[in-house]
Amino acid sequence: MSRTRSRSRTASTAAAAGVLALTAACGSPGAPGGGAGSGGGGGEEGAPVQVGLITSTSGPLASYGAQYLQGFEACLDHLTDGTGEVGGRPVEVIQRDDAGDPAKAVAEATDLIGQGVQILAGSASSGVAVQVAPLAEQNDVLFISGPAATDALTGINGNTFRSGRQTYQDVRTAQSFIGEAAGKEVLVFAQDSAFGQANVAAVTAVLGDEAGATVTPLLVPASATDLTPFAAQARDAGADLTFVAWAGETAPAMWQAMGQQGVFDATNVVTGLDMRASYPTYGEQVADLNFLSHFFAEAVDNEMSQAVAEGVEAAGGEVDIFTPDGCNAAQMIVRAVEESPDDVAGMISALEGWSFDGVKGEMTIRAEDHALLQPMFQARLEQQGGEFVPVLVDTLAPEDTAPPVATA
Repeated sequence: MSRTRSRSRTASTAAAAGVLALTAACGSPGAPGGGAGSGGGGGEEGAPVQVGLITSTSGPLASYGAQYLQGFEACLDHLTDGTGEVGGRPVEVIQRDDAGDPAKAVAEATDLIGQGVQILAGSASSGVAVQVAPLAEQNDVLFISGPAATDALTGINGNTFRSGRQTYQDVRTAQSFIGEAAGKEVLVFAQDSAFGQANVAAVTAVLGDEAGATVTPLLVPASATDLTPFAAQARDAGADLTFVAWAGETAPAMWQAMGQQGVFDATNVVTGLDMRASYPTYGEQVADLNFLSHFFAEAVDNEMSQAVAEGVEAAGGEVDIFTPDGCNAAQMIVRAVEESPDDVAGMISALEGWSFDGVKGEMTIRAEDHALLQPMFQARLEQQGGEFVPVLVDTLAPEDTAPPVATA
């Protein structure tokens, strides 16, 4: 069932926004490092179906991993009415920490596969996900990646799915602020790092090569502390859209420099809305910013979002940007186990082309390449009661940001 992929493979980036490492702790139904010998391949009536959940609970993406885990647990609990069973089979989750390290993730995945685990899930890091995906195909297990946004996962092989959005959908959401991109000038304002260069590559591929815009990078040395000259360059570029991809502790100074140099008066500035803890970094300029958004709690109000919010909050957590990714994974696993608990080929068939109501709204797994088609959002931040609160500006339908089908 191997598939190849085309231009939607162009960029690898964990998220189009900065990373803040919060050490949120989160448990899992089933002990970490759970025992072998009762894997899903046994086929015995009532035997547990094991799920290997590998994600970051330490390292730079620990906060993202925590959100994913909270969403997964709340959704699995909701879908199984608190029993943790699907079709009379207990779902045993074996949780492992990859610490954002691909080598560690591969070692954990190899160990779990050796135990007989047929379902793997997780991956906040794109670098991790693209290393685990080939293992899934080689060993014929189901792999449902998490927040990892790299386009390279779409169509990488027939055993790999994703429960989050991909970079292409981020960039298309950014484009929605200026309409048709053909003939427009787009500036990518980013740090000269792997993260920044990946965003340049993504915007160039999607808005430049595909949509006809002229894309120009403005890469700032990661060591720069005086950001005023670079902000002035952004102002003078005269772009129709300035796409900002910035990570790290210099973000507040960068936004301040952009405001002082009049960048917001000269161009439409768009950036990714990250987790709630990052909101204060935008400072006084927040009212002038346009945000593309994968998810924030205020964007939707449906049965699943209400149920998951209740579960997350009961566990002492807070719904955040990657809560839906965990919930989607739980929904996909429940579907796979319901339809084919002991046969991976049957699990894959059950997921291909499947549409379901998720936290974000209607989700569809495209059969051809396993892209996850989903709503995306425009947002702004407002100060309310001394806090920054996200406000929905517009919802983009799944087809509005759908990546091209990854084909040979």
